Amino acid sequence: MSHSGKLGPTPRTLEVEDLESFDRLVAAGAVRAHGWHAQSLDLRGRSAALNRLDVEGALFLGCTFDEGMESKLRGRGALIFPRLQGVPFDPYRSALYSPAELYEGLAGAPYEELPDARIYHWSIQPGREHRVESTLASSLHDHAIGDALDEVLRAGPWSGKRMVGVMGGHAAKRGSADYAEAARLGRLLVSGGHAVATGGGPGAMEAANLGAYLGGYDDGGLQAALRLLAAVPGFRPSVSAWARAAAAVVERYPGGTPSLGIPTWFYGHEPPNYFATHIAKYFANSIREAVLLDVCRGGIIFLPGAAGTVQEIFQDACENYYGAREKVTPMVLVGTQYWTSDYPAWPLLRQLAAGRAMEDRIFLVDTVDQAVAVLQDGRAL
Repeated sequence: MSHSGKLGPTPRTLEVEDLESFDRLVAAGAVRAHGWHAQSLDLRGRSAALNRLDVEGALFLGCTFDEGMESKLRGRGALIFPRLQGVPFDPYRSALYSPAELYEGLAGAPYEELPDARIYHWSIQPGREHRVESTLASSLHDHAIGDALDEVLRAGPWSGKRMVGVMGGHAAKRGSADYAEAARLGRLLVSGGHAVATGGGPGAMEAANLGAYLGGYDDGGLQAALRLLAAVPGFRPSVSAWARAAAAVVERYPGGTPSLGIPTWFYGHEPPNYFATHIAKYFANSIREAVLLDVCRGGIIFLPGAAGTVQEIFQDACENYYGAREKVTPMVLVGTQYWTSDYPAWPLLRQLAAGRAMEDRIFLVDTVDQAVAVLQDGRAL
């Protein structure tokens, strides 16, 4: 699956995502730009190079040119998607988000004035879904995020590692036993050589990203971070205070282990957590959910959660139910009482799996240590 939503094979194209790449191609003697996809580049001052290139079949997405150059390029066969006005994000971006980008200005301004909140407010404006330019902007953005995610998964910090998903509810408070266990799970997975992906939000998701982030530090670092975070248990009533507490931990423990968060502005009332170093944030929750499950080729561990987690269990189960045996991925539910009595997903999951290729890839355990052991000892592979 392509995480940008592409439905099939595409022609071989060249993504030109920064000025250094453009200049390097030109300096190497490129004469044709056919198949080039240039994204969000400021090409002012490079008119001479553009004039020398045969640009028929080139695609420029949200680029800036010297005066008069855009019309010349169109006349010579280039396809140009202009910058969209009144949009508080770059729909042609070429990279995933970082926490610092979404929370830019956090030290001196309330969350409501920061990029993440401004984008959410834009997304829920009355009538936005009926305006073509708004639909186009959000669709182009999600496509660009998918492309960026494909790139980082192919050649980023998790190359050669199995990505394990950690799903769970947003209700786990900092300072609680559930939060600490989710953090320990993230740490155990990283220690075992896995990469960690979550839904990128608060609660158990934040805790798993925190544990992964501090995977390179000793256990004392994680315990100290948990104590610091406990002073602000949740993102209500103040996302600002919640995010600042997390930013202080990152500042105290810089250069942590990379992990992935895949949140959505569909749940804009839930802010992204600060410990996922790479954030693939989508507007369309349906795409986000499908992508989140797809990247977790090493399996998914499901911690206690409510409706969203139950949805993810059976969405993953559906993929495994119909999947080829070689593509079935492990599902590990943590909490016997919780998943057999409180939210009895396990009996139905076991019934679904009976006689299918997924039957020996589903597990019910009581502790995060047991969950990691299932993945480590080969039973889930």
